[in-house]
Amino acid sequence: MTPQAAPHAHRTPRDCPVCGERLVIHRLGCEHCGTELSGVFQPCAYCGLPPEDLEALRVFLVSRGNMRELERHLGVSYPTARQRFADLLVRLGFDGDVRPPDPERILTDLAEGRIGIDEAEAILATLRTDEEGPS
Repeated sequence: MTPQAAPHAHRTPRDCPVCGERLVIHRLGCEHCGTELSGVFQPCAYCGLPPEDLEALRVFLVSRGNMRELERHLGVSYPTARQRFADLLVRLGFDGDVRPPDPERILTDLAEGRIGIDEAEAILATLRTDEEGPS
């Protein structure tokens, strides 16, 4: 049986509306039998994302990490799709894990037709700019 949200259920807020700090869940309850659990529970990092981020994450996962599919879904260029996904990772707290794309992988994607010449050039130009640093 698949759990379904009650018709009056709201999405769990992630951050405190007063100070902006992360909220902690202290109580859980079963609407079916009335059982309640008290304690400090780890909040869901994904539940507080806005719907557009959840949709982008869903598309990325369903396409098995194909950034080209995310690009099509968002209706943006490949570099823009990459940046939006990197921004999503930062919002999820993975900012230290965001790595620039591997130039060899970009060339492989180009050779196998997953990206076009314009996208490959744009990505490689972005990598060159990142390596050179601010002017």
